[in-house]
Amino acid sequence: MRHSLAVFLLLSLVACSTDPSKDESLTADQLYSQAKQALEDYNYEKAITHFETLQSRYPYGRYAQQAQMEIAYTYYKHSEPAPALAALDQFVKMYPNSPHLDYVYYLKGLINFNENINSLFGTWFDQNPAERDPAALRESFDSFKELVTRFPDSKYTPDARIRMQYLLNTLADGEIHVASYYLRRGAYIAAANRAKNVLIEYPQTPQSRDALQIMVQAYDAMGMKDLRDDTKRVLDLNVAKDGDRPEAKAMPKQGTPWWNFWN
Repeated sequence: MRHSLAVFLLLSLVACSTDPSKDESLTADQLYSQAKQALEDYNYEKAITHFETLQSRYPYGRYAQQAQMEIAYTYYKHSEPAPALAALDQFVKMYPNSPHLDYVYYLKGLINFNENINSLFGTWFDQNPAERDPAALRESFDSFKELVTRFPDSKYTPDARIRMQYLLNTLADGEIHVASYYLRRGAYIAAANRAKNVLIEYPQTPQSRDALQIMVQAYDAMGMKDLRDDTKRVLDLNVAKDGDRPEAKAMPKQGTPWWNFWN
């Protein structure tokens, strides 16, 4: 038993001696430099360990806020969105008046966007349209909306607006798929209601015309001639020439924005 304990202690000492982050003599600058180098070398686990060590040893130092954001960013790069988002939420609690909150909200929105869009193309369109849950996409939208609302002049706001419009178009398109699904199966009331929801929730999207067309067909199938004719008149007034019809914005390229506050 004593022999086993001695071996354990020896191994622990060896591990500490080979892990630079365990060196108590390292300054904040040295720890940060090593963490950044690990990040540049794509050694994300090592980078996270160094940033966390830096934060715990120098909680009130010049790198305190930077380390917390770098931890979130490194988790994001390491394809671990949950701890990345948790780190960002912790940042907001710790530094509610930070001048870097705009970046924090942008990164939060970007993580949600990438995660949900990947999930969207991987499973969403393979599901029964009536069973799709747009909550994840709304979460992405809400994250960017908070940035745009609170920091309209931020350098991250223009990109956030583009992503918000893309998300709105995607959400509206999802509603159109559901409405079309109901229409094909003869559930005309459900089809008309889902199409009407597009006009209410996403009035400025290209899918508005599709929603009106579905409503016309649903009302016609139900023999509701007055509603059909009224909707048809609205549709005719809103039908533009093909070249004038607004198109959905393309999804932005998946960037990895980052900048160093201390340059």
